[in-house]
Amino acid sequence: MPNSELMAIGAFAQRSGLTSSALRFYADSGLLPPADVDPATGYRSYGVHQLERAVTLRRLREIAMPLAGVAAVLGAGAEEAARLLDEHVARIEGDAAVARQRAAAIKSALGGDAPGSLIAVLKGPVLAEAVEQVLTATATPTATATATGPTHDPASAVLAGLHIEASDEAVALTATDRYRLSTRTLVPVRTGERTWAGTVDGADLRNAVADVRRSALVRVEAVPHGIWLRMSGREDRHCRVLPEEYPDHRSLLASLGKATTRATVAKGALLRALEEHPGDRPVLRLTDRGVRVQAPDDELSGILLPAAVTGEDLRIRFEMTTLYAAVSTAIGPDVMLDLRGPLQPVTIRSADRGDLTTLTMPVTFDH
Repeated sequence: MPNSELMAIGAFAQRSGLTSSALRFYADSGLLPPADVDPATGYRSYGVHQLERAVTLRRLREIAMPLAGVAAVLGAGAEEAARLLDEHVARIEGDAAVARQRAAAIKSALGGDAPGSLIAVLKGPVLAEAVEQVLTATATPTATATATGPTHDPASAVLAGLHIEASDEAVALTATDRYRLSTRTLVPVRTGERTWAGTVDGADLRNAVADVRRSALVRVEAVPHGIWLRMSGREDRHCRVLPEEYPDHRSLLASLGKATTRATVAKGALLRALEEHPGDRPVLRLTDRGVRVQAPDDELSGILLPAAVTGEDLRIRFEMTTLYAAVSTAIGPDVMLDLRGPLQPVTIRSADRGDLTTLTMPVTFDH
């Protein structure tokens, strides 16, 4: 290689972002050998063509990829390298989740071995079903890039949790992503020793659902920084409580106006019509003839569903992801829609069971 294409190790280190000592380490490990070594002095030089590999190596190490993984990525094609990166990130996320849960359990145990305060005793299968239904309304925490890596916005982190309110009569589970709000009320087998409210980490609850479903009864106890789900014959599960304040969903529910249009329609038929809809923002047209699912720019076609509709005729538009999830989690064969106009929240609940209620926000026609 011509000397004009070679760089001294110091210059190569500056351009690649790797220190000279790191370059010597990666040379000795075989990941990035120098292009030339002076036989008399042992001085190492690197070629311009090696910069891309060096930068990629640095970036892989910045995400804590071990040397064996780095070698596999550098030696793979684009598709295989992407798969290896996804596997590495999944491992990191899994390890981090386990570490967070264990750290939270340790924090709870630092106060001593005394049992937590009883929130409620609930039937396991019922609690598992309710958690899965309500968690569909949670948001994904947004991450902001910083010099030390991504950090989650606390305001969005709390929206990834499930808010639990326990009284001497019932336990209410609530979740919202600000576009949809889902709440379900459970009647406990045994009520708690006091009222309690907190927002529990959604990921921790998802991880515990399988064990909860297989337990006849689940004793829910409040401890500092979390709750314990205690199950006979199974390992107790600890779930973190998020410190951020939960949005005032009670004020939203209390401020809802009276429904001006009400429709009761078969859940399965409505879901099939949404699945067949070609766009991502379906329109519902409600008249005394039924509920028609149609495209925004086509008022004549679409799928007409038999429905009991009372009140004013209405044309309203939704995001598919919001409406479909709200309808699919409803309990029973029929759903009841209470509508308050084209831009107001819509209440979706089971026609014969009102303990699961979902509020869904429509979108404007020029959205």
